[in-house]
Amino acid sequence: MSQEQIRSAERALAVGTWTITLGAVLYSMLTVTPLMSRHTPDGWGWTAPILPLVVDAAVVIVVRMDSTLTRLGGDGGRWPVVLRWMTGLMTVLLNVGQSALDRDKVGVAVHAVAPLLLIVTAETSLAYRKAIAAALAAREARERDERAERERRAEARRRQDREDRMAEYDRADRAERERREHDERMTREQREHEERMAREERTERARREDAQREEHRLRADAERREHERREREASERERRERDREQNAEREIERLRQDLLSAPAVDERLPEDEARLKIQTCVVAGVPQRRAVELTGWSAGWVAARYQELRATERPALHAVPATTEETTAPRVEEQAS
Repeated sequence: MSQEQIRSAERALAVGTWTITLGAVLYSMLTVTPLMSRHTPDGWGWTAPILPLVVDAAVVIVVRMDSTLTRLGGDGGRWPVVLRWMTGLMTVLLNVGQSALDRDKVGVAVHAVAPLLLIVTAETSLAYRKAIAAALAAREARERDERAERERRAEARRRQDREDRMAEYDRADRAERERREHDERMTREQREHEERMAREERTERARREDAQREEHRLRADAERREHERREREASERERRERDREQNAEREIERLRQDLLSAPAVDERLPEDEARLKIQTCVVAGVPQRRAVELTGWSAGWVAARYQELRATERPALHAVPATTEETTAPRVEEQAS
């Protein structure tokens, strides 16, 4: 049942209770006032409505306070019960008093209806209100329990969410820490690798430089040895050349002396032999006149052979200068190859 339905039921109960109460009070005043008028001294008849009004006012107070206490969940103790039953009995007695005095049983029954209905309605209304209050309290307790359970579950969910967030944060932090450690390790390994490669490169470069220096040293040594060998060979060639030239000069000098001291021929030599002799004379630097004596050929023919040999051949030895007696042939110096 919704709160609106409960409030509607309470309004219906309150309206019905107050309707019965006001009707019973009005009926009681109309019934009791004549009785009180007959039993009131002359001149005080105007006080007859006071007693039913006071009793009914007590009834109204009891009904109203019971309703208020029931709403508040309170308990007035036994005195409200005494007042409620006392006012109810007084109302019953006052309403049936005249009929009882008249010995009118029907009147007693009729006039007892309103006060009895008021008493039962008050008790029933109180019971209803207590039952409604108890039901509302139980419902509120259930709702509080449900709210508490929902709050507990919500708090558990929030706590679980916090724990999940903390766990996620821890996982993320651990992953970030592991990533940083991995990056640092990779950076360190990369740096160590670069340093190792740099050391190896420096070592390799130093080795290559040492090898290059050794190669340069070996090449320099080889070049030095080759230079020394070439110098030795050149010196040896020069020495041999000097020795050969000296030997050639000595040989030419000896040959010249032999040719100069050889006797003249009586008859002309054969041409081939004469040419060979003239070639020897050219090499030895013998004058053409002596060549004429040694070959027996004419001076013109000998001079022509001298010119041919000096123009076509490259003597291996320095030519011996011609003597001053020869005016027709130039001096030629020949170098041996």
